[in-house]
Amino acid sequence: MHKSPVHDFHLKHGAQMVEYAGWEMPIRYASIQDEHRQTRESGSVFDVSHMGRIEIKGLHAQRLLERICSRRIGTMQEKQCRYTLICNETGGVLDDAVVMKMDDDEFLLVCNGANREKIAAHIDAVVAEHADWKVKVEDKTLKTAMVAIQGPKVMDLISSVSKEIPGLKRWRFTTKNLMIIKAHVSRTGYTGEDGVEVILPSSAVGMAMRLLLQQADPDAPDAPIKPAGLGARDTLRLEAGMPLYGHELGEDINALACGMGFAVSLDKTVEKDGETFIGQEALQKTADAGGPEQTLVGLILDTKRTARQGMAVHADGTPVGAITSGCASPTLGKSIAMAYVDNAHAAVGTTLAVDCGREQASATIVELPFYKAK
Repeated sequence: MHKSPVHDFHLKHGAQMVEYAGWEMPIRYASIQDEHRQTRESGSVFDVSHMGRIEIKGLHAQRLLERICSRRIGTMQEKQCRYTLICNETGGVLDDAVVMKMDDDEFLLVCNGANREKIAAHIDAVVAEHADWKVKVEDKTLKTAMVAIQGPKVMDLISSVSKEIPGLKRWRFTTKNLMIIKAHVSRTGYTGEDGVEVILPSSAVGMAMRLLLQQADPDAPDAPIKPAGLGARDTLRLEAGMPLYGHELGEDINALACGMGFAVSLDKTVEKDGETFIGQEALQKTADAGGPEQTLVGLILDTKRTARQGMAVHADGTPVGAITSGCASPTLGKSIAMAYVDNAHAAVGTTLAVDCGREQASATIVELPFYKAK
């Protein structure tokens, strides 16, 4: 297993470590519920070094990204981040990712850790089909670290050490020179809260963690920022209605069904964009036929039981879908879930039933996300 550059920090602060996507990562330090609330009420720092970071440089870097990304890349500005899907030929989702534009000839693609090797191979295969392209692709994952600091008090704390970072617009990033290291600081987020993500050389992570937490002792009961594990990260992203690969996203799940239609540019053309994206033709056929047969919805269950992936969703005793993710929401105090259901039963306010094994739990469709930061 790979070990994050932040591994020693996790051990020092008593993290429970687990295997995840080929990495030894912290699932929690205290309780998942406490870390969840810490993030919603103040701030948490997450180690996300397992996520893939693939550098794409050269004259045809943008053209390569237009080909593999469902989102239009050519309209991006320098220092902008853009969420995208990466599709297969049938319109299924190989992964979701964030593209960071350094300049016209240099980009960084951040993908899910579990899919890093698959996406790297996918990119290599596309490059191999275009021998005339001048492009260099390098996987920087093992040479760098990535941490996310999320929560309502994070930007105020950062403002005491930097005036530039709190001034970043959402989905923008800046490159900071911290002594002898270069760090990319972005303002996106995967928890539903404000905050930043920092990518920096793995050799500098010890110093960086001290800088990030210089105003907070993570072991103090009232610390404004504390470390949190992947367990809380999952419940936070579910409350925020954000899809996760292997649950709401997958190679056999149509990219138009997952509620991320804004990230699918079906109007890409060779003339305008240089390339169409892989899967575009299949997704256009789906759109022309009226769209996918199922829709991703949010459910609030009338039970304390937690809905699990794969549990059947029924309407009047007839199966109409299946759960993709579920948890007991620490913020709402209710059992919540996301599910794919047939379009005829996907309207907000519809009452369905979830087969929880020993009981059929009543569930009501609600608008996503379940939670929005104030």
